[in-house]
Amino acid sequence: MSGPGAPGSHDYRTVASREIFDGRVVRLRVDTLTMPGGGTADREICGHDDAVAVIALDSEDRITLVRQYRHAVGERLLELPAGLCDVEGEEPLETGRRELVEETGLEADSWEPVISIVPSPGFCTERVHVFLATGLREVARPEAEHEEADMSVERMPFADAVEAVLDGRIVNGIAVAGILAARAMTARS
Repeated sequence: MSGPGAPGSHDYRTVASREIFDGRVVRLRVDTLTMPGGGTADREICGHDDAVAVIALDSEDRITLVRQYRHAVGERLLELPAGLCDVEGEEPLETGRRELVEETGLEADSWEPVISIVPSPGFCTERVHVFLATGLREVARPEAEHEEADMSVERMPFADAVEAVLDGRIVNGIAVAGILAARAMTARS
């Protein structure tokens, strides 16, 4: 079925928008949208900077992960080195380079895009760019603060990281998507 009224044919328009919070990491607003069949509905939107995550893969086929406390879930999660694209004018690749050094004390010679994801499109604007970094070398890691000061760096065979995703030891959504996508990408080459 096509034409007016067919699924996917409605033009959603924002007819009103009001900001309710503007914080350091998130911004919250309520948008009023036109709905199929007439009328409007409110949608709560969390504005969030885009982010970058890095699959840092060494010459021994080990992935570098960080274990970080995440207060929202009250757990220390095994994650990819990652960070917000919050420096004006900085491209995602440069953010990835910066975050890899800040969180792990590693630099990489080669960078390849793996996948871009929208982790929570039902309410959040965030888009995450995942890169594969190879040709790793250790460099000085800058002084960390807040939760990052308590973050540990761990290396794990890539195959074990895939198993950790599948058996629930790695549950961070960005890490899950990034690890599985990078494994599929490296298996093709």
